[in-house]
Amino acid sequence: MRRSDFDITDRIRTTDAIEVSDHVLGLFRALYPKGNPRPMERAFEDLSKMYHGKHPDYHPCDTEYHDIQHVLDVTLAMARLLDGYQRDPREQAPLSPEFFSVGVVTALFHDVGYLRRRNDRKHRYGAEYTLTHVSRGAKFLLGYMPKIGLKKYARDASVIIHFTGYERDPEGIRMDDPVMRRIGEILGTADIIAQMSDRCYLEKCHDRLYPEFVLGGIARRKQPDGSVVVVYKSGKDLLSKTPAFYVNAMKRLKDKLHSAYQYAAVHFGGRNLYIEEMEKNAAHAEAATGASGRTRLRRAAPKTLLSGVRSTPEGLVIR
Repeated sequence: MRRSDFDITDRIRTTDAIEVSDHVLGLFRALYPKGNPRPMERAFEDLSKMYHGKHPDYHPCDTEYHDIQHVLDVTLAMARLLDGYQRDPREQAPLSPEFFSVGVVTALFHDVGYLRRRNDRKHRYGAEYTLTHVSRGAKFLLGYMPKIGLKKYARDASVIIHFTGYERDPEGIRMDDPVMRRIGEILGTADIIAQMSDRCYLEKCHDRLYPEFVLGGIARRKQPDGSVVVVYKSGKDLLSKTPAFYVNAMKRLKDKLHSAYQYAAVHFGGRNLYIEEMEKNAAHAEAATGASGRTRLRRAAPKTLLSGVRSTPEGLVIR
């Protein structure tokens, strides 16, 4: 049985930055024996420090859904998709070692916008940045990429991170280099397929994502006339909308991100394990929707937060 803190192959612990880093760098070295992995090595080290509260400028991660496991899972999926792209005989434009590194580093920090700075006196929780975390991440990458030897690609990274958000239509994102644009589409794809294939995806939506939506202003939206529209009234309500979200996600993957998920099948030698697990979760969501509360959701998601944060069904975060 697949373990909750492991990837879709049940071989790599996605709560462990070292395990994910070793696998990602292994894929890189197999493709580029003479390539320079140091920017990615440094990025994995810095990410771990930031999420675990060891960085002098940032509080540790306090978002239970968008935690380090999610980030590492997305990065692992990103590296696999990039590997599939590079090995796909249908693709005529090769991927340089630097472009591979840019894709991996941007995946690692695609949710860094949820982390609060230590001098932040306005926000109590990272989830309050839900609506602006992508733009915050873009700003971070502009300053970070030069520090790891990728200054030339700082602007590219700050643009392709927007393929993971919903405030900008992917088709409206302008990129000068078509290969870098494809990397952006692969990044947006990795973000979707990694989380929706997570073994505890449904439990995380019910218990963790809903509270983040409450704090981030997603569950209830204030209209220009002052009225409030309830988008998600509870974790169960969010869960009930998961099958429809799956349909919309597949449409986005195909139409907006131009089926970049196909590279996973190339990487795995035929099967697309990510799509298979997504389909299982969508089917399980259909069955769980009719249950009272979360009685049919029995899997225990790994806990990765150091500060002992937990979220209540009402969306309150208690320390």
